[in-house]
Amino acid sequence: MRVASVEGKTYRVGRVMTRRHGELKAASSRRTPRWAAPANVQTPGADLKVCASRFFHALVALALFGLLALVATGCSSLPGHPAPGPEVPRPDEILDFNTLYAQNCSACHGAEGKGGAALALADPVYLSIADDTTLRKVTADGVPNTTMAGFAHSAGGLLTDRQIDVLVEGMRRWAKPEAIEGAAPPPYKTDTPGDAQRGAEVYTTFCASCHGPGGKGGEKASSVVDGSYLALVSDQYVRTIVICGRPELNAPDWRGNVQGRPMTAQEVSDVVAWLVAQRPQFPGQPYPRTSSAQAGGAQ
Repeated sequence: MRVASVEGKTYRVGRVMTRRHGELKAASSRRTPRWAAPANVQTPGADLKVCASRFFHALVALALFGLLALVATGCSSLPGHPAPGPEVPRPDEILDFNTLYAQNCSACHGAEGKGGAALALADPVYLSIADDTTLRKVTADGVPNTTMAGFAHSAGGLLTDRQIDVLVEGMRRWAKPEAIEGAAPPPYKTDTPGDAQRGAEVYTTFCASCHGPGGKGGEKASSVVDGSYLALVSDQYVRTIVICGRPELNAPDWRGNVQGRPMTAQEVSDVVAWLVAQRPQFPGQPYPRTSSAQAGGAQ
């Protein structure tokens, strides 16, 4: 390093100094940093830098190896991941009849379609008069003004159209055509209206022996004119029960009320007309007014 003085000022310059236009310029554009060590001398931190670099590259290689191993084995081997099998399927992906029926139907219609509070869906007589269109419509849309709700999405339910089809197909497998072989049951629905006056006579002939005079209950069966009961069932339900009976309750179908004398389709319509005519306008048990209530009302 050389020292030069120009116009009373001292400058430190590179290897060669030149004078041009009263200024000093370095002939060499390279300046050796004051902190730079000679090329043949190794600084104290060199070994540390080399070690750090090698360690960094080793970590990168290890991370890449772990990533490749994870991809090769799949994410299922991660700790806490459930083993194949116990995953819970989406509700709309369940297409097993037994599962769908148990979750949506058995509470009212009983296990395996019988023995519940509502109509037995596995009754061969019922399945002989209710076709697939009827089963699908009732299951999907329900029955207005009754406890039978609709289960399809379109009716506010939770089942898809495919799940409704699975239920219908499963219920159809319960059918036993041989159970009514040779018999011609009355139709599920009819456009011919019944006559309530004739229905009273039909009731006396076919129903009074169990349900008592006037339908108010007897020794063998309960009332069929109770206002609360009639408020919970539709006209079609009453017709279906008259035709199919309730086998689980020992209530005979249209063939067994009078031995050797099955009911005709018109007689079924007539007795249904009489039964639904007993439905009160305002169903429910009236509460009698007590003397204390009357006194309170007078105040």
